[in-house]
Amino acid sequence: MDTTTTSSAGSLELRTSWASAPYPVVLADRSGTVVELNTAASAVFSALSPGDRLRDGAPDWLADAHLRLSAEPTEQQSEQRPESGDGPHSGQVGDRSYEAHATRGSDGDVVWWLVDDTDRRLAEEALHGERQRTSFLAEASNALLSSLNVNRCMEVTAQLAATHLADAAVIIAPGKGRRHPMTSCVGSGEVVRSIVDIDTTSMPGLAEALQGFPPVPSRWIDPASAPEWVVPEEMDGSVGSVVITPLPGHGTPGGALVLLRTSGGTAFSEDAEVFARLFAARAGAALAAARMYAEQSSITTTLMRELLPPTLHQVNGVEFAGGYRASGHSDRVGGDFYDVHPGAGEDQESLAVLGDVCGKGLEAAVLTGKIRNTLHALLPLADDHARMLRLLNTALLNSHHTRFATLVLASAARHEDRTRLRVTSAGHPAPLIVRRDGTVEEADTSGSLVGVLRSIKSTTTTIDLAVGESCLLFTDGITEARGGPLGDEMFGESRLREALGECAGMPAEAVVERIQMLAAEWVGRGRHDDMAVVAITTPRPDVFSALTRGAAGRRRA
Repeated sequence: MDTTTTSSAGSLELRTSWASAPYPVVLADRSGTVVELNTAASAVFSALSPGDRLRDGAPDWLADAHLRLSAEPTEQQSEQRPESGDGPHSGQVGDRSYEAHATRGSDGDVVWWLVDDTDRRLAEEALHGERQRTSFLAEASNALLSSLNVNRCMEVTAQLAATHLADAAVIIAPGKGRRHPMTSCVGSGEVVRSIVDIDTTSMPGLAEALQGFPPVPSRWIDPASAPEWVVPEEMDGSVGSVVITPLPGHGTPGGALVLLRTSGGTAFSEDAEVFARLFAARAGAALAAARMYAEQSSITTTLMRELLPPTLHQVNGVEFAGGYRASGHSDRVGGDFYDVHPGAGEDQESLAVLGDVCGKGLEAAVLTGKIRNTLHALLPLADDHARMLRLLNTALLNSHHTRFATLVLASAARHEDRTRLRVTSAGHPAPLIVRRDGTVEEADTSGSLVGVLRSIKSTTTTIDLAVGESCLLFTDGITEARGGPLGDEMFGESRLREALGECAGMPAEAVVERIQMLAAEWVGRGRHDDMAVVAITTPRPDVFSALTRGAAGRRRA
């Protein structure tokens, strides 16, 4: 069969199939000359006619693709039929985007089928952009919430905004009067923090943003009206576009975010403004959480200061020392407590109190504070322990607390070479006394715990401490501490007695340190209850000096 005849038949067959196709179709020979084009192609390539060079009327990307495809050898010997090209080619034709698919005939002619994929491409670009924005907002949220420090949160907000949303970002926080904290950043540069004295009404939309009102559209803000104080010195060029959006808070405005772009850059579009508001919402939530945490932390610190055990000293010739270890590693206070209330004069009794509130954590600490304050109010009755305990019991029963407590009271006064103690237990382990020869005795006192029964009973015993002798008040967190070789054995009273016997003649502080050290070693890394100890000691005459006298009370470390 004649090859020329076959090629012509093939081309004719192709022309018949695409002449009325709704897609633009262009037929060009191997040399790049247009052989024919359908009506749709004539509408797209208005300057292209049969006989013209493809490169003269079609875009370069299509002409280059045709040149590369025409240079490839055909396979006439193996199969006398049209064959597809090497895949689609994409490019612009005016403001539209097309994908060109090639079908090559056996005679070397190429039919280009063009598919308008502008809408698909725009949709893909919009989807890609939305994914990027979503990813950025997620990363921004993680970065903003990684710190509950207000200043750090403002710095991260400024950095993210200046890097991803604008050429420069300025955060203006609520202030007092005209003075406002301000944080600014330009590009990927350093963050600058300052306190500025400004008139918020000098910039349109700023005063409203600081009050939490909806943002003013960017097109309503004249960039030339931006005051000097809002434009960072590091920013190159004049301001060409401004966005001001509020930073929402929890019930109160968290500040305002000002985004700046230079006149040589792209102005903020409506989509960019909407995205800036989304970012500002997350930043405002993070700032509000940081401010709330800071406020709560300040309140907690203030309240905690009054709940912390006091630092004890020598009072009117009697040594007092105390030690406390909360049950949790993160807890500073718990259910165990102690106090020393100094006597008014050298011959007056000082009252030492050690107690254990049922439970742990914040609720136990709150009741601990209530008991300590109540006992402080009952100090005028300190000469009658039983009466103090009855009144305390009534106060606890009349409160909303359902917890109870155990207590031990010890009134101490120095009499020449000895200290006289009056000790009363209210459901608490009886104090231990270590004599100079290492003998350990138990104080003969007992009583009902407070906060449970309407009527309580207690017995008071009197103890004399010679020079070098000590009385140890302790909570059951010491004796019930579990540890040892297997980690499940209690420290027990026998070990406590043995340890205390080794403390004969020691100062009160040394006694406390010794007991605490042994209990801590016994527990190791295991869990334990709150542990508190107080030692009352008659010091040696050379230690009893005016320099060590004074109030122990509620002085804090």
